[in-house]
Amino acid sequence: SLESSQPAMPPKAAQGKTGKNDAAAKAQAAGKKDGGGKAKKKKWSKGKQKEKINAAVFFDKNLYEKLKKDVPNYKLITPSIISERMRCNVTMARRAIKDLELKGMIRCISKHASQTLYTRALAGAE
Repeated sequence: SLESSQPAMPPKAAQGKTGKNDAAAKAQAAGKKDGGGKAKKKKWSKGKQKEKINAAVFFDKNLYEKLKKDVPNYKLITPSIISERMRCNVTMARRAIKDLELKGMIRCISKHASQTLYTRALAGAE
């Protein structure tokens, strides 16, 4: 019974030897796939792009009336908020804010070079 089991040992020993080199062989094969010029190039995502809105460039009568009616009711008023909600460009929004402030419909909270903050003018405040 010992002799019948001994011939099975040499292949196991041989398998054990290759077993040690098996990981190295796999790494070498993987290196061939990744290395060289045949590897697929990484495709870069285009990134998320904001949907382009068709913003108005001039105030027509409807837009100006809507602006005078709605904007004084906003709690926070900035050029960017007006631009987004009224679908007009920011330059127009800045002009509209100046106009509304002169008429006393809104009041300034903070004025800074890059951003101005306004709020609705409360009737009892002035």
